[in-house]
Amino acid sequence: MILRHLIFVATLLTLASASASAQDKGTVDAKPLPPLANPSDPKLPAKELFGRALSAAKLPPHPVGFYAKGCVAGAEALPITGDTWQVMRLSRNRYWALPDMVALVKRLSVKAKKDAGWNGILVGDMSQPRGGPMLTGHASHQVGLDADIWLTPMPNRLLSREEREEMSAVMMVAPDRLDVDPKVWTPTHLNVIRDAALEPQVERIFINAAIKKALCREAKGDRSWLSKIRPMYGHDYHFHIRMKCPAGSANCEAQAPPKEEEGCKASDLAFWFKDSIIHPKPPEKPPEPRRGPTLAQLPAECKQVLQAP
Repeated sequence: MILRHLIFVATLLTLASASASAQDKGTVDAKPLPPLANPSDPKLPAKELFGRALSAAKLPPHPVGFYAKGCVAGAEALPITGDTWQVMRLSRNRYWALPDMVALVKRLSVKAKKDAGWNGILVGDMSQPRGGPMLTGHASHQVGLDADIWLTPMPNRLLSREEREEMSAVMMVAPDRLDVDPKVWTPTHLNVIRDAALEPQVERIFINAAIKKALCREAKGDRSWLSKIRPMYGHDYHFHIRMKCPAGSANCEAQAPPKEEEGCKASDLAFWFKDSIIHPKPPEKPPEPRRGPTLAQLPAECKQVLQAP
């Protein structure tokens, strides 16, 4: 229990610093990472190994471990272009997930067109081909059950490769960080987030607290889905979908389900609007770069996932 809490805290801290990296530009001329001098070094961070895996493990699809400490077998690539979706930052090679997540993203893209009038959705990071820790950015997204959806609607045209690497999503939060920006936030954003939350397999959606505040204010009718909307550092350009561990996946470590409360009371959101959270003081000393876990510190099956054809 203590270990899980420490992992959760580390995840929060990484999310706080990684939100900007979600908008970092990619590169059209992506070059392969150099080979490792000693890939069997037991001290080598696992992210160096998983970051070099270019294709999925040919194993039955299943998640291994916890969202922030695991890997994924049998991942499927979301096609980079569909009628109602386009994948962004292709150079990262993070458009892989379990087949159920790939299917969910496709469904959501169709619902975004039907219920919000969008042309479709722009898809950010999902997972690496074999999941696992990433060289940059996310602490989670390791088991094929996480996906980032941009809050910028897909345009009515095919984006160029350059645009997919360099275009930024639109900031949805006002400059004072206390609410959404009325110049860019629309009721259609609520429709898309609600459609995602109403998916039975979705357990959580992470979003900036200012956006949660707007959803609480604007949601009508059945509001039960608001319990899945969880304030989180960053997430002001995109929302993060997290699915439950699939039924029967013995090696998937589940989170406790969120409380069945809207989470819309002032006291529920007060922490996120404290000045120390909105305007954190820079650390006196820059933090040491996080090496991340070694392969031996991940679930034992992740070694098999890495070694599989």
